[in-house]
Amino acid sequence: MALGATYNASEIEDKWYAYWMEHNYFHSEVDEREPYTIVIPPPNVTGVLHMGHMLNNTIQDVLIRRARLQGYNACWVPGTDHASIATEAKVVAKLKEQGINKADLTREEFLKHAWEWTEEYGGVILDQLKKLGASCDWERTKFTLDPEMSQQVIKSFVDLYNKGLIYRGYRMVNWDPVAKTTLSDEEVNHVEKQGNLYFIKYKIEGSKETLTIATTRPETIFGDTAICINPNDERFTHLKGKKAIVPICNRVIPIIEDEYVDVEFGTGCLKVTPAHDENDKMLGDKHKLEVIDIFNDDASLNSFGLHYEGKDRFVVRKEVTKELDEKGALIKTEQHINKVGTSERTKAVIEPRLSDQWFLKMEELVKPAIKAVLEDDDVVLHPKKFENTYRHWMTNIRDWNISRQLWWGQQIPAFFYGDGKEDFVVAESIDEALVLAKSKTNNNSLTTESLRQDADALDTWFSSWLWPMSVFDGLNNPDNKEFNYYYPTNDLVTGPDILFFWVARMIIAGYEYTDKAPFKNVYLTGLVRDKQRRKMSKSLGNSPDALKLINDYSADGVRVGLLLSAPAGNDLMFDEGLCNQGKGFSKKIQSAFSLTQMWNVDKTIPQPESSRIGIEWYKSKLQKALVEMDDHYSKYRISDALMTTYKLIQDEFCGWLLEIIKPAYQAPIDSKTYNEVMALFEDNLRIVHPFMPFLTEELWHNIEDRSPQEALCINTWPKVEPIDENLLKNFEFAAEVISGVRTIRKEKNIAFKDAIVLSVINGEKVDSVFDAIISKLVNISELNYISEALDSALTFRVKSNEYFIPMEGAIDVEAEIEKLKEELKYTEGFLRSVQGKLKNEKFVNGAPEQVVASERKKEADALAKIETLKTSLVSLS
Repeated sequence: MALGATYNASEIEDKWYAYWMEHNYFHSEVDEREPYTIVIPPPNVTGVLHMGHMLNNTIQDVLIRRARLQGYNACWVPGTDHASIATEAKVVAKLKEQGINKADLTREEFLKHAWEWTEEYGGVILDQLKKLGASCDWERTKFTLDPEMSQQVIKSFVDLYNKGLIYRGYRMVNWDPVAKTTLSDEEVNHVEKQGNLYFIKYKIEGSKETLTIATTRPETIFGDTAICINPNDERFTHLKGKKAIVPICNRVIPIIEDEYVDVEFGTGCLKVTPAHDENDKMLGDKHKLEVIDIFNDDASLNSFGLHYEGKDRFVVRKEVTKELDEKGALIKTEQHINKVGTSERTKAVIEPRLSDQWFLKMEELVKPAIKAVLEDDDVVLHPKKFENTYRHWMTNIRDWNISRQLWWGQQIPAFFYGDGKEDFVVAESIDEALVLAKSKTNNNSLTTESLRQDADALDTWFSSWLWPMSVFDGLNNPDNKEFNYYYPTNDLVTGPDILFFWVARMIIAGYEYTDKAPFKNVYLTGLVRDKQRRKMSKSLGNSPDALKLINDYSADGVRVGLLLSAPAGNDLMFDEGLCNQGKGFSKKIQSAFSLTQMWNVDKTIPQPESSRIGIEWYKSKLQKALVEMDDHYSKYRISDALMTTYKLIQDEFCGWLLEIIKPAYQAPIDSKTYNEVMALFEDNLRIVHPFMPFLTEELWHNIEDRSPQEALCINTWPKVEPIDENLLKNFEFAAEVISGVRTIRKEKNIAFKDAIVLSVINGEKVDSVFDAIISKLVNISELNYISEALDSALTFRVKSNEYFIPMEGAIDVEAEIEKLKEELKYTEGFLRSVQGKLKNEKFVNGAPEQVVASERKKEADALAKIETLKTSLVSLS
């Protein structure tokens, strides 16, 4: 069957994925086998397949398919993350298009819209992963807001609160004015931006004297409650104990002293806005300053902004600057570069804000996770260079702000029964909360209607940090058989950008709840970038359509293309040409199969010696490749494992073995050779299957009819057997001999159909085991071992062996003599030209040293070639 002309990748992919699903090959149940478990990094429910997903999930699929072939009980758990901020933003935007304002809805009404949105769009990315060939256990698909998943999140919150690890505090937090929620420190990116430094004049109360302050945020003057000077700064000694007047709002504020002030920055004195800067807040607490919050939750100014009320902070910045200038309070403006906190999700500029929030104490929690990675190797990061990043984050950790001012997510299980800040209880349900509230207040008249649940939702990461445990119901039912069997999982594949957000937190949670690491190995992929090294993104328009790539190059081609340039931890410079190379590899395998199907098999003819040796050689070559692949896989060098596979099949199987065993034109092949080669072809399909599952399954069933129990997807990985190193070494030598003869045939125009005699002085004492293959591949009628050199012969060397091809009958001697004379004449003329330059002292002394050296090399090469040509002419005469 000539597959090359009929292979329709799209049809083949749909056919085999449906077949795999029909026979439930991807589903895992607890049994006596050793488990191999991977949990998917759950993509956002809002997501669609992009290049990062393609790379990440291809690697996971390679690992899980190989484990399945190795006989492990392979379980790859898929799922999606509810992504509080991103999903709520999408739903709010959709409602806005319909003329509905979120603020006009109750929580229940909004959540109804959110669930409708999720049911309509939430499964898109998982369906797209199926197009890639992902062999997930789809029966185990989880969503972080599934009832049993949410129950475990709530259970975790209550448990940590009862242990004294979760607390409620009035703290300075990162406020996202677009999403209108707090963010943890790790969700804020600090970006260098060009801004201005504004020098503003403040009057000193009761005098004509003024004081100049430098600030990057003139709009915050409405929140000023003090000016701070350094007590050691002699320039401002006379201002101690005095008061200043804030421009525009004319508020009188104290001048305080603190060594915190950097005398070198700006003018050496600082305006203090405790509500809008973390360091200012510490100064405010220390000096008992008034706290004035001037912003609404969308970062527009509130009533403290006077006539700027309702205007956006950046609009106010421009207008305040103009008013200050008009009032003579703006001294000057200078350009200034500073790092601005921006929301990782919405890209909005973060506003520091004081707020009552829930925090998780991290100082003690992180200790087992630090030890596991940095001391005990209970969790191994691949590549290990990321240990430094891990160490930095974990040893500088701060308490985690886990509350979000959102409705989409698990609602915080805190129930308030009064107006005081401490008038609350924490419980898994309102009924349990009522019991606790009655006990705490000694008030049996309380009812569930008396309780008000905290409106905030938990940070999405507080849900996903339980993922390896919660997917097996490990917190609800820690002794269940699935949790005990599948957990801890084996490998985690993810991007380094969420090493702290997710990976570190999962390790922390794993030790807190099970005293075990949640996985043994973490394979950190690089980021997918374009050829200009830019990170792929929708905004740059440099990210190709993932599904179009699959359509153009096949899923197998794209998988191979991605992995050809994806070394662990290094960024992938994506080039569509790599997918084309993957598609080309697919066609090479198809062509190899088609070639074998064109042969007529004859059971009556014996196996040629060349075929016997060729098959023995390839068996050892395959075994050597298996050992290399095992080493690469063990070190998570997936692209290297692919390259070993690629070279074995492209170069050794297609390039050598098929040529060695191929019968003469229209002649049959012996059945022994055919059966052995097809068995090796099946081994090839086994090792390629993790990378190219669709093509390999198709060819597997084309070799012969197979039952569902014999599908390649659930077959076996080839066993590693002894390697004949001597055979491999001898073949390398034979390959050089074959190359030498082919070179002479090409140079001397000796057609392959014309058999030649080859004689050799065997100085290397090479085994004659490959003589039959040499004779077949370069059409040698006789291969003789001789002790002395032959006259009138074409010759070449391989190490100390010298090979001779008698010219009589092989070439037209007279024509060869004329050809050599022409070449000699040209080379002598070229030598005269070069030597003319070198005799020119002006050239030798004036030209750059490397130019002169190049000419001397040309002279030496020409002299050597003339000597060779003259020797050849003598031998022909």
